[in-house]
Amino acid sequence: QVQLVESGGGLVQAGGSLRLSCAASGRTFSSYAMGWFRQGPGKEREFVAAISWNGVSTVYADSVKGRFTISRDNAKNTVYLQMDSLKPEDTAVYYCAGGNLNGYFGRRSAVAGPYQYWGQGTQVTVSS
Repeated sequence: QVQLVESGGGLVQAGGSLRLSCAASGRTFSSYAMGWFRQGPGKEREFVAAISWNGVSTVYADSVKGRFTISRDNAKNTVYLQMDSLKPEDTAVYYCAGGNLNGYFGRRSAVAGPYQYWGQGTQVTVSS
């Protein structure tokens, strides 16, 4: 089983930046698409960004496009979420997820269902 552990969350002022990391155990990381989801206060979990198994394709939620960047380093079994120009509405627990989305990454990467493995989350708080 793949274990995912997020880190890098914290408190930042509006307009600031944070970089989240998700470290995966095992040696199957490179075969999985990876995604970031978040859940804000009183809200349901929502999609943030996803990256294909080889890093060639990325998908972003409209709310973060142009501000957030997802990347991965398969040699380090790690996926990153660089968050710039943070807004108070970005405040949430951020979750890393992985799954085999071969053949349907472009159609299904923005929903939680296809992802098999999930981390415990890391808190991001943006003050105004």
